[in-house]
Amino acid sequence: MKRHKRIGLMLWTAPGLGAGFERGEWAEQAGYDDLWLPDAEGLQDPLTLGAALAMTTDKVRLCTGIVPVFTRPPAVLATSVVAVEQRAPARFVLGLGASTDNMVERWYGLEYAKPLTRVRETVVLIRAILAGKKTDFSGLTLRSRGFQLKECPQTPVPIYLGAIGPKMLQMAGELADGVILNDFTPPDRLDWALQQIDDGARRVGRRVDDLEIVKRRALYVHEDSEAGLDYFREHLAFYASAPAYQQIIIRLGYASAIDEIRAGYATRDRARISAAVSDEMVARIFNFGSAEHCRGLLRNDYQTGIDTVVVSPQGGTPALFTAGAEAFASDAFQLPD
Repeated sequence: MKRHKRIGLMLWTAPGLGAGFERGEWAEQAGYDDLWLPDAEGLQDPLTLGAALAMTTDKVRLCTGIVPVFTRPPAVLATSVVAVEQRAPARFVLGLGASTDNMVERWYGLEYAKPLTRVRETVVLIRAILAGKKTDFSGLTLRSRGFQLKECPQTPVPIYLGAIGPKMLQMAGELADGVILNDFTPPDRLDWALQQIDDGARRVGRRVDDLEIVKRRALYVHEDSEAGLDYFREHLAFYASAPAYQQIIIRLGYASAIDEIRAGYATRDRARISAAVSDEMVARIFNFGSAEHCRGLLRNDYQTGIDTVVVSPQGGTPALFTAGAEAFASDAFQLPD
């Protein structure tokens, strides 16, 4: 299935960053097709923010990127979805994912168990709820009986899954309307990821082309590429503190680096941790440099099979977020046909 290429902007509603509600309104005027609303790091709730943006925008698609399946029972999540969708019919996407044990257990104090099963059961149950059915579901991780929405979405709500590993990618191919990749699926791993999605899709008589392929791109847009390298080295070291991401990084071929990083965290040796993250690792996984260089990275993404790229400006300052957002406004970046 041939799709028109899309570009989205990820909003980070941290105080003082200039990347929240007003930036979302600006993004529609600047030609962005999507707004992606994260659910992490103590930021504003994406569904609440989505409902607010639904009232002040007309065309831009509103997408959660991504809601952890452990933090809201499907019945509660469905009521929030309806509140957004009824104010933005046919332009809301529910992005779901397993998240990590670090986030779910440490931040939220919830049990992180059977993540693949929990994602599968959440998709099955919430689809039934959004279709107006009364629940009668008993799974391994979820159960619900007798719940029914008083109001249903005006249009079907697409469900996209965040996925990195083979099992989740295959599940996305089987169950979802789209899949959300991130920087830990670098361009040289895209063919492998698409094959995993296709393997899952074939189980239900579909192909990978039946799903929208979304890629979140963390971008540090600045003429000083060394600044971006240093920034993402620390970023990567932080990700490598989480066991789930350690396994992902090992799968990318960096087992010895993870051994060093684990040793560094065990002894609180920040220098050892930083030294374990090579320039090659950072440049392979993350994206930094001049605006034109970063635009070239996105052009390559579209050429190699990505349908929608989500720009996530990094750096933690208003100036850097603005630089990243403005670099891909429609007057600066033309999407391929």
